[in-house]
Amino acid sequence: MGGLASLPDAALLDRLQRGAFSYIVDYTDDETGLVADTSRAGSPCSIAVVGFALSCYPVAVKNGWISRAAAATQTLKTLRSFWNSAQGDQPDATGYKGFYYHFLHIKTRRRVWQCELSLVDTTLLLAGVLMAGCYFDGGGDDEAEIRTLADALYRRVDWQWAQNDGGTVAQGWKPECGFLHYGWEGYNEATILYILGLGSPTFPLPPTSFTDWTVTYQLENLLGRNVLYSGPLFTHLFSHAWIDFRGIQDKFMRNVRSDYFENSRNSIALHREYAARNPHDYVGYDRNFWGISAGEGPGNEELREDHRDRRFFDYTSRGVPYGPDDGTISPWAMLATLPFGAGPAIEGTRHLLETYPQVCSNDRFSSGFNPTFTRTGDGWLSEGWFGLDQGLLVLMIENYRTGFVWHLMRRCPVIRTGLQRAGFTGGWL
Repeated sequence: MGGLASLPDAALLDRLQRGAFSYIVDYTDDETGLVADTSRAGSPCSIAVVGFALSCYPVAVKNGWISRAAAATQTLKTLRSFWNSAQGDQPDATGYKGFYYHFLHIKTRRRVWQCELSLVDTTLLLAGVLMAGCYFDGGGDDEAEIRTLADALYRRVDWQWAQNDGGTVAQGWKPECGFLHYGWEGYNEATILYILGLGSPTFPLPPTSFTDWTVTYQLENLLGRNVLYSGPLFTHLFSHAWIDFRGIQDKFMRNVRSDYFENSRNSIALHREYAARNPHDYVGYDRNFWGISAGEGPGNEELREDHRDRRFFDYTSRGVPYGPDDGTISPWAMLATLPFGAGPAIEGTRHLLETYPQVCSNDRFSSGFNPTFTRTGDGWLSEGWFGLDQGLLVLMIENYRTGFVWHLMRRCPVIRTGLQRAGFTGGWL
């Protein structure tokens, strides 16, 4: 660990932010510019991770980790890969209707695992594409081409097709069976999906789609806090990596006298309160050990642990307070909440590093950790690293320290248009 837990706050954040960015450097394909979903051998590309990577390059330039020219070269390579890839309804294409398949072969850029054409993962990719277009505003040929491709990739997306004749949008589509039988409904990470869909100059979602989405929200009082409910912690973070929701409100938030930033802050407090109460007596849980999210787990097993019958899960979307919860936390998650409150984020991260240093190697947090699962000795720890975790950390640490990503994306016309069409007013708008 090299004394990581004992570093002053600024030095600790320096190390962890730089370590998270190094994942992108180490697991990006030299030819295609695509980024691996995980550090495991043979991992395909996750298009969402590519979106985070494209967003991290400007942060890396700002912090002096790479040159602007190198970042532009890498960005251009990635954008060309997506623009020149196969678009069509063939089962081995890269995308269709401007959207992309969730997982792609990192070399051929073709669909793998019969995965879905993913709306939300395409949105996260496009967030990075748009950020690149905003950041690279110079006069050279490379930066001019970045702006051209970023605009073309965004304009190609047919958001109206993705509504599938409904009010809200579908979660995905497959060439083998058509649209998936569920849509983006109920509050979650899809806020940015609707904002980008509404901002389109070519195939925009109608403003009613956002209204139809908010009708499906669950506003609840949980453990003494009023929150717009969504169980997994990541759902309260992803859209905020790019969009500064402080002080801006849509109709729903005006009616409840809050905003989405405050809702995330309250949801984080809910996670801490749940961990402090620890209703299932899991090992480690307290106000400085929390962060229940979606991700891997020890496996689908039922075991007798500490005189209790325990059920553990493999990959699932864990949440608070309704669960499922099997004692698995996401070690990166506390630090990713920095912009919403530095005290709990840093205190929890320090406690984690001091108590369970194995969760962070090469200055990168593992994706999942469960100290209650004792079959493997000192608890279960996920293998390697996941790109989504690392990319999110780079952006959230930067937003906490300088607000750089938020301020850059405020200048993005698509973001402003999408927010206004969704009914947002106030604040920086």
